Amino acid sequence: MSTVTETHDRTGEKHTVAPGPGNTARLLRRWWPAAALLILAVAPYSALPLPGLLDGPLGSPGSLQLLATCLLFGALATGYDLLLGRTGLLSFGHALYFAAGSYATNMFLLEAGLPFAVSALLGLCFGTALALVLGSVSLRVTGIGFSMVTLAFAQAGSILVSRNPGGLTGGEEGRAAPADLLPSGLVGIEHTANLYWVALAYLVLTLAVVHWAVRSPTGRVWEGIKENERRVEVLGLKPYGFKLTAFVLAGALAALGGLVHLLLTGGSTPQTTTSDFTLSLLVMVVLGGSGTRWGPMVGGILYTWADHRLGDLAGSGAVADLPAVLRVPLSQPLFLLGVLFVAVVHLLPGGLARLPSRLAAVRRRPATTETLPARKARKENGRP
Repeated sequence: MSTVTETHDRTGEKHTVAPGPGNTARLLRRWWPAAALLILAVAPYSALPLPGLLDGPLGSPGSLQLLATCLLFGALATGYDLLLGRTGLLSFGHALYFAAGSYATNMFLLEAGLPFAVSALLGLCFGTALALVLGSVSLRVTGIGFSMVTLAFAQAGSILVSRNPGGLTGGEEGRAAPADLLPSGLVGIEHTANLYWVALAYLVLTLAVVHWAVRSPTGRVWEGIKENERRVEVLGLKPYGFKLTAFVLAGALAALGGLVHLLLTGGSTPQTTTSDFTLSLLVMVVLGGSGTRWGPMVGGILYTWADHRLGDLAGSGAVADLPAVLRVPLSQPLFLLGVLFVAVVHLLPGGLARLPSRLAAVRRRPATTETLPARKARKENGRP
């Protein structure tokens, strides 16, 4: 039995839409994120084996830990794209705010002995305030100057953490979080599913905030700044305030990601303070598709998964048995990641997010089997 759907146009009038393949496709495009979210939410209850993708069943602690890490960095790349893809700001210091959220929360726990909820709130406020202060300075310059200033701040933060002032950061070893002050439901291998859901909630929150911000009037100004900042000034708007808003919002989302990372890893690590960390975010965004809704998330998830799984492949017996000319490059995970990145950049300009539209364009392109000599003969005979 067929059904009809009532829709409203901009004037408020009702229109009846008959079911059909086109409408079904539109419904699928509209609701697939909800279906994907449902699948991700029930993943811890599944024992589905995914050989090659994961080491164990889908719901095993090791698989959930890897998936949670992928979701975390998918969200972090989405937040970073507020700067790169939405406002046109190339920052090399985004890792600083991620590390600030983690280290500040950990220090409030260890040094002040505050409850986790209070420490997390203070850590988030600290990371946001740091983004506000450093962003207000960095944005005084534009272009490559802005990138260099953010890089300088990131390097200063990394040096500060490695120097371990007052024993607060743990230096090169990092600092473990106190298990007795963390929520009991988020500590221990038996609670890996809870950590996975925390990472999933962070991803959903980041996607919602970024989507809302981009569609807001401020988001439209960000788009104008990216295209032509001088034109925005001519319209009577001050780009500095709008760029600072994007910078602080992206920094706050990064600081929140630092809290999630603290829970996932059980501590704060100095690797999250380096400029290499921000460069990894840049690769994630470009890999997935800068300035797109889902691209940075896909790039972050794929890059993080490949970073973990290619390390296992590089050390496997299959690679060890290869000739030296193949074994040496394939035993380096960074080489494999580099090849993957170069292939995507050259074969898929615009990132993985552009792949569906490119495939659709290929399908719409009329196929022809007519050879060049036959085409010339047809034209000579005056046939169309």
